[in-house]
Amino acid sequence: MTPPSPPLVPPVADPPLAARLHSRRDPQAEADRYVEALGAEIQGADFFILIEPGAGYLIESLRKRHPGGKPLILRADPLLNDFNKPGVPAWHSGSGKSLQAFLESEIPEGSIARVVQWRPSLAVYGEACLALLRESAAFLKRAKAGELTAAAFGPRWTRNFFRNLSRLNVFARIERMNAPVVIAGAGPSLEAALNEIRRSRDGIFLIAASSALAALAAGGIAPDLAICTDGGGWALMHMRAFGLEPPPAKALACALCAALPSQCARTPALALSDGSLWQSIALKAAGVPSAFVPQRGTVTASALELALSLSSGPIFFAGADFAIADVKSHARPYGFDHLFFGSAFRLRPHYAQAFERSLAMREGGSHDIYAQWFKARIESLRGRVFALEAGNGIFERRAKIEGARSGLKIAGVERLALPGLPAQRAEMAARAIEGALADRELAPRLTAELGPLLFAGERGASARDVAGKISNITRRYARRP
Repeated sequence: MTPPSPPLVPPVADPPLAARLHSRRDPQAEADRYVEALGAEIQGADFFILIEPGAGYLIESLRKRHPGGKPLILRADPLLNDFNKPGVPAWHSGSGKSLQAFLESEIPEGSIARVVQWRPSLAVYGEACLALLRESAAFLKRAKAGELTAAAFGPRWTRNFFRNLSRLNVFARIERMNAPVVIAGAGPSLEAALNEIRRSRDGIFLIAASSALAALAAGGIAPDLAICTDGGGWALMHMRAFGLEPPPAKALACALCAALPSQCARTPALALSDGSLWQSIALKAAGVPSAFVPQRGTVTASALELALSLSSGPIFFAGADFAIADVKSHARPYGFDHLFFGSAFRLRPHYAQAFERSLAMREGGSHDIYAQWFKARIESLRGRVFALEAGNGIFERRAKIEGARSGLKIAGVERLALPGLPAQRAEMAARAIEGALADRELAPRLTAELGPLLFAGERGASARDVAGKISNITRRYARRP
């Protein structure tokens, strides 16, 4: 008589995988112990970045012990995608977007994120897991820098937004084109690129960081568009050139949270929106057209995103060094030069100050943070983004601008005169935000966006608190229609 067959037990996972990544006896209990051992390291996180979690038992453990955190999966092995959980965003090398872009799209600003690495995966996948860990650490470092900046400048950014709405008189619209776009930053190598920019000026659309305007003007070059996203007071030194005749650029692309002096009021302004709900509501209520450019922390990165939205042609960088050339930190002339020359004396000459400044910039680490982002972004745009000058560590190779071609379309700047007074637009924007804060569906997201800006370092601000702050800020700039 044939003995009965033993009951079929579904395997925990593919046997080789289970043997290497999970306990064959009780993988869920193994994951529970692992999460418990992490303890306070991950307490209070809004998001968990999971480095190759294998069959996903880690996700269930995190949900039990930390129900407020949302898991995100980073795969070292795309073959494990079959173990992804419904509703859990996952990334792998074939996802079609860079890892940095994935993390940016999934983790809102101001959120607390923690990296959780499933240790057995490191032994199996080695360098692939370490690469994911490095990329995640770079993202968190950049996010932390943005969080500290928001805490320091959040109230000022919000004031700037409504003050600029109440001052700007003329707005701009730019049609999409197919021309090459040159982006001029204020790095030392801009000086070496000026001749090529001049030679090709009629066949390119030129976007300049506001800090590069002085060097371009000294070279006899007026850009089509200057871009300003800096909310700090130092940016005003570069922007006051808009009070000159002729102005240093044909139009200004500006985040309305930027520090803009009154001299910019006559220049056509292309408003930049970071895509946040509060800015979208405010700009729509005020009737101000805008271009979507996500916050990047550095104006050169914002210029790249703007260039991609404006043109299908190649993009060339000049002066985007993210590095110091000996003691030379910027192209000459530069908006802050007078500060160093004016404070120089026998015991502290100008070059001693330049050395101190270059040393502080190297030790600060901000160049490295943004250089890493640029390298990853350019890798995803291979064949589209180039450098004009040689010796730039961010770009693999230098390229020259092609000559004028038939069918090349270079967009002009269309001036838009909006109805109503600027102060009325600021009032309409403020009332729209306050009304949305009273909406049950919109209030949580608006509070999450505006709370960190208006209440630095505090958590738990209510919609009523945010509405009160908005009302106080706009009282100075807005006037009822």
